[in-house]
Amino acid sequence: MTTVQTVSTQPYSDQKPGTSGLRKKVPTFQQPNYLQNFIQAIFDSLDGIQNQTLVVGGDGRYYNREAIQIILKMAAANGFGKVLVGQGGILSTPAASCVIRKNNAFGGIILSASHNPGGPKEDFGVKYNVSNGGPAPEKITSAIFDRTKTISEYKILDASDVDLDRIGTTQLGHTTVEVIDCVADYAAQMETLFDFAAIQDLLSRGNFRICIDSLHAVTGPYATAIFERRLNAPAGTVQNGVPLEDFGGGHPDPNLVYAKSLVDVMFKDDGPDFGAASDGDGDRNMILGRNFFVTPSDSLAILAANATLVPGYRNGLTGIARSMPTSQAPDRVAEKLGIECYETPTGWKFFGNLLDADKATLCGEESFGTGSNHIREKDGLWAVLFWLNILAVKKQSVEDIVKEHWATYGRNFYSRHDYEAVASGPATQMMDDLRSALGSMPGKTFGSYEVAYADDFSYTDPVDGSVASQQGIRIGFTDGSRIIFRLSGTGTEGATIRLYVERYESDASKHDQDTQAALADLIQLADEISHLKEITGRDQPTVIT
Repeated sequence: MTTVQTVSTQPYSDQKPGTSGLRKKVPTFQQPNYLQNFIQAIFDSLDGIQNQTLVVGGDGRYYNREAIQIILKMAAANGFGKVLVGQGGILSTPAASCVIRKNNAFGGIILSASHNPGGPKEDFGVKYNVSNGGPAPEKITSAIFDRTKTISEYKILDASDVDLDRIGTTQLGHTTVEVIDCVADYAAQMETLFDFAAIQDLLSRGNFRICIDSLHAVTGPYATAIFERRLNAPAGTVQNGVPLEDFGGGHPDPNLVYAKSLVDVMFKDDGPDFGAASDGDGDRNMILGRNFFVTPSDSLAILAANATLVPGYRNGLTGIARSMPTSQAPDRVAEKLGIECYETPTGWKFFGNLLDADKATLCGEESFGTGSNHIREKDGLWAVLFWLNILAVKKQSVEDIVKEHWATYGRNFYSRHDYEAVASGPATQMMDDLRSALGSMPGKTFGSYEVAYADDFSYTDPVDGSVASQQGIRIGFTDGSRIIFRLSGTGTEGATIRLYVERYESDASKHDQDTQAALADLIQLADEISHLKEITGRDQPTVIT
């Protein structure tokens, strides 16, 4: 017989959720009652969980299985009626959102540190998603944090572990735990949005080859099932397709630095026609053509401009939403389509209200995340299928589609420079110094650039009126160029300073410039204004995208 145990505990002071939940090193989560405290704080902060359905899964990183067993027993002890858990403990973040929505679940707990490394000494994360399938809004994450500061006990069922590898149901006390196929619901939803027959025809042509790199992260089973089995791409199309607890020692971040093996394949003269990579939990994407990289900002703009070619978006878009640091390329598409383009803070939760209110259909962030109203998370494989659907219809190369887009709308030269694991004190001081200088900047001239506006971005949600302030420092120039500085909230040590630089070019004869060369004077200007290199002691960014 199983019994509910009430265990005494002490609060931890460092359990404030960031942009995407609570992220810490694995040894931090392994401290006595650390995970249990945070899970109980989630349950204590929610009203009406009795007999409700909870979805649980993660990206397969180290500590995923152990954490899931704890969460299942705590969910049972706290009165959930049913828990749906991905087979092997696996659920990509977009698949978890899909499963929550399909099953009208109360919410879900997703175990991931997204694109951060995994392993015994690396990163782990826990986030709560609400009933619409999207990340918990700030009022809930704040309530969870407040609860962590006063927690004195948690409830857990004294029971055997659940067999996570066998599809089927198990009873944990009065709670039914159902282990589900982690791919099925998600793949079925993709088939309702995209023309699988057209994509299958594209992939069956001998002259069109693709390469999908799952970086030994969560999308391996999804990509293999969809591309190699359902769409008949050749075996081996998906590389690094087996999820590993340490992601094979790699960094599961789909960018030009960390997905180098894919980049090397795609930049050969006889490379595949199309390549894509996704991240640890499957919500980000990188799109490549042969010898050609598509920036995430351009990708969002191109998907929006071509949306009516895809069955799920044939009737057009109600609006587009982009995060503030994302380039203004999607704004130009929205203007031509006669629809709104919303500029939000960074963090997918800010898109949720717009999607729920049908104010936006497509949304995206420059950090390799794009998505739509089909779920309430960004979705890496969705973006890949969207691109393949467009390629199947237009019968052009990736490079030709992008250059045709630039010829129509102009090109937003754009780059992000990440300075990772910077000491928090100097990084914060740099931002404070910039903030204090903003008032005197408008009208100032730096070389050939005149400042049109300078502010610390604040956002008022058009749906619920909530306000998010201090979301990043923007310096905009009269020619439309921008420099943006943000401290990232997705790392687990030190601070990551992100510098974003953007310049618009309407002259098609100048569209083939190298991006870093086209932005060189603005990059230098950003350093002069912020003293970034002096403060960080770094000559070069850690990553340039």
